[in-house]
Amino acid sequence: MHELGIVFSIMESVEALGKENDLTKVSSVTLEVGEVSGIVPIFITDCWKWAVEKSPLLNGSELKVEPIKAVTFCNGCEKTYSTMEYKKICPYCQSEDTYLLTGNEVNIKEIEAM
Repeated sequence: MHELGIVFSIMESVEALGKENDLTKVSSVTLEVGEVSGIVPIFITDCWKWAVEKSPLLNGSELKVEPIKAVTFCNGCEKTYSTMEYKKICPYCQSEDTYLLTGNEVNIKEIEAM
């Protein structure tokens, strides 16, 4: 379960921002998670609930997860399509000369603080 390591990394980033900005409490963190990032949303939120108990700044905060759709680009016909539906083969021209545009990223989108 790599989600715990990701949670610790997010917490470090938020705690550093909290220190820089003299924050006393964070109520929520919104995380964007790509469909093909390999992160399981329920696992990361469960890890968050456990891990934030150890942080005065983050204790009791909520982790909100927003999905990012996986979209693939085809070099053959220069169209985009849903990666989850069609995988690597372009549904328009059947080319395998494709690459992922979005859906693999993990971003801190928003921090709600007091």
